[in-house]
Amino acid sequence: MQSVRPVCEHTFVRWDGQTVEADEQARLPGHAGIAVVRRFDAPEALETRFYEVRAKSALNRVPAKSRVPFSWTVNPYRGCSHACAYCQVGDTPVLLADGRTREIRHLRPGDQVYGTVRRGVYRRYVRTEVLDHWMVRKPAYRVTLEDGTELITSAEHRFLSNRGWKHVIGTEWGPLQRPHLTQNNKLIGTGAFAEAPLESSDYKRGYLCGVVRGDGHLSTRPYVSRDGRLQELNRFRLTLTDFEALARTQRYLEEMRVQSASFRFMAAHGRCREMHGIRTSTRSSVSAIREFIAWPGRTSLEWYKGFLAGIFDAEGSFASGFIRITNTDPKIIDWTTFACRRLGLPFVVENVREGMWNVRIRGGLEQQLRFHHLTDPAITRKRSIEGRAVKSQSRLRVVSIEPLDMELPLYDITTGTGDFIANGVVSHNCFARPTHEYLDMNAGRDFEKEIVVKVNVPEVLRAELARPSWKREHVAMGTNTDPYQWVEGRYKLMRGIWEALGDAANPCSILTKSPLLLRDLDLMREVAARAEISACLSVPTLDEKAWRASEPHTPHPRARLEAVGELNRAGIPTGILIAPLMPGINDAPGQIERIIELATEAGAVSIGGQTLFLRGSVREIFFDWLRSYRPDLVPRYERLFARGAYVPERERRAIERAAGLSAVRLRGDPDRFRRRGGRGQANAPPARMEEVRQERLF
Repeated sequence: MQSVRPVCEHTFVRWDGQTVEADEQARLPGHAGIAVVRRFDAPEALETRFYEVRAKSALNRVPAKSRVPFSWTVNPYRGCSHACAYCQVGDTPVLLADGRTREIRHLRPGDQVYGTVRRGVYRRYVRTEVLDHWMVRKPAYRVTLEDGTELITSAEHRFLSNRGWKHVIGTEWGPLQRPHLTQNNKLIGTGAFAEAPLESSDYKRGYLCGVVRGDGHLSTRPYVSRDGRLQELNRFRLTLTDFEALARTQRYLEEMRVQSASFRFMAAHGRCREMHGIRTSTRSSVSAIREFIAWPGRTSLEWYKGFLAGIFDAEGSFASGFIRITNTDPKIIDWTTFACRRLGLPFVVENVREGMWNVRIRGGLEQQLRFHHLTDPAITRKRSIEGRAVKSQSRLRVVSIEPLDMELPLYDITTGTGDFIANGVVSHNCFARPTHEYLDMNAGRDFEKEIVVKVNVPEVLRAELARPSWKREHVAMGTNTDPYQWVEGRYKLMRGIWEALGDAANPCSILTKSPLLLRDLDLMREVAARAEISACLSVPTLDEKAWRASEPHTPHPRARLEAVGELNRAGIPTGILIAPLMPGINDAPGQIERIIELATEAGAVSIGGQTLFLRGSVREIFFDWLRSYRPDLVPRYERLFARGAYVPERERRAIERAAGLSAVRLRGDPDRFRRRGGRGQANAPPARMEEVRQERLF
């Protein structure tokens, strides 16, 4: 068996940090052992790290619920080198689900933030969970918007624009071909978040003034005691349905050495919620509170921020998409409007009825979020934007994109919705791949740039195939990540795997996009002499433009068809898979006929096809790509996938029939791919292997 080394001729291998001691070993999250970390000084592997680990097992059982005719797979690599990284500078504020913000570097898995989902015509804000968080060092770029918003991020980061998702930079042709921002684009969101107030002494006094004057009871009155003496009765009470505002008020009072007692004011009944309160009745406490809530003379902006937060918690509402502060005291209304003017918040005063007024914040969600962030009210319920449409009235046109000529620590998160709100604009994030989640590694970027290499897979597989309990069940390869991705040319793990399968006379199959498997044709022949073997190459299109747009980093489709011919001539039964079949893109009968014609000439033993399906996060990624590549097809795809991940059965059959695939679903010898008498006793059909993991679209 060949030794496994990442060094090959004409390739210089270096350790990260330039010294063996710096990064010779590392603890791989989710893996019990130590990993050797290597980098290759090759264009295809820039900024990619390869974690050499020693696997405990090579054979992976396929879950019984999977709709595939095989039980076992072998995956020498975890991760794939065809992807992007999305990241932002550490102090970028992210919108939390409670309406506040937090710097992205301080977020952690489990935190609740806002993302977006498309519902009907509009994309809407929804709460979502942070699933992963990580940091990398990358060259940084500054994106400046018309309203002055600055976004410092990596070149690969994507923002939602008026023309769909766009990378920060890119090119029209070449390896960096991708949709990217230009000065004709406008980003979607509310613009830069306002900075939260400091909890200064002035802010606390302002808050107490607002909340107590808005909804508190404060009195001092004389009374005659039973013994006839004149006494003074002092009372302070504040009752609210939201405990957050009560807790903040009580804390601020304690910090000013005023003690108060908590009590339940009213039980819930009907539509009325339970109310709690705080109170005190000592002369010194009431006198101190009266001093705290006195109207100030000249004061700082922090007092006005605190006052608006307090009066909003007491008398404000955020219903039907409007912030309103209601009161019957003209002086409170005057101070509220004056505070808005001082903070530059647009407003209008509305007369609700005789003796009652509203101060309403104008300017849509942009100004409403600005109000919340500038003043920081305590009540989370009144800050919710759940379900609000993602619209933009702000001046968010891209003014400039400039490199900072330095590397910075950049951060990213994965969320349940696949996006998040960073400094007021909608930002794409990475999607976690299940194979990397098992290793406790983060989402898309790690899947693409942190490749786990199981250097001992051939030896472990040989031992597992030799066990008396092993029943020589069919083993499928290429069902998760392509075993013939670029780095296989360096590690050559597949040669040892073929040797082990051949020596064990074990039936097997391979699905790949790469003609690199021809390198191992000699070993595949040895397997074929002792066991059933089949191969399948994915060829979704021959159209140059469609191929470059949908699969820019894969070998040319014609090279794959040439490999089909060479494999069949060598006695390895090989077919093709026309998938994913994308309506309006690669399903024209003329296109399919030409693929079938060339595949037939190459002696393909099977020609399978499958209409595109969009499970989980792949849906949003595909639609982003479609909006930039073929925006005219978006309405059709929205209709086709309106009910889920799959095209309805009737329409799927019509698409495949129109493309001419129904007659060649399993061309050649269908029996070759059927199960015989039990699970995994025959080769896996190429047309069904696609159901394990849809091949990469772009």
